[in-house]
Amino acid sequence: MDILYTVVQHAHSGLRWVVVVLLIVTVVNAFGKRSGGTVYPVKNKLALFGLISVYVQLILGLVLYFLLSPLVSFEEGATSNAVTRFYTVEYSVGMFLGIILVTAGYSKAKRQAGINKGWKTVGVFYLLGLLVILAFIPWPFRDLGVGWF
Repeated sequence: MDILYTVVQHAHSGLRWVVVVLLIVTVVNAFGKRSGGTVYPVKNKLALFGLISVYVQLILGLVLYFLLSPLVSFEEGATSNAVTRFYTVEYSVGMFLGIILVTAGYSKAKRQAGINKGWKTVGVFYLLGLLVILAFIPWPFRDLGVGWF
């Protein structure tokens, strides 16, 4: 079980860079296209790849959260430990909020393709989702027992 935890944890940790880069590129692209006056397509592949990467992270995170992670505890008094509280409550709530923002932005932008508000919607929602995700990533300088990868 330790090997499986290590593999999934490293995949989850490494893929965060893919998520962060895709969300940044999507936000920059959306605001650039918005100012350029191009029409928002019904299927924006870059925004879709950002959404898919967020959902892959969600699946890996749920496997860690419910099955593998020794840092998550549902026992009484577990929230008295700062690291356990972060991974059990704060991290999961923050990431769900970020995923909800990205999903809402993608879904709303698809419906706005004909009226050309999609670029702004993707840009704003993906930026908000990115900021929330960045705020709740357990960066090494937060002393939560993780590294850069």
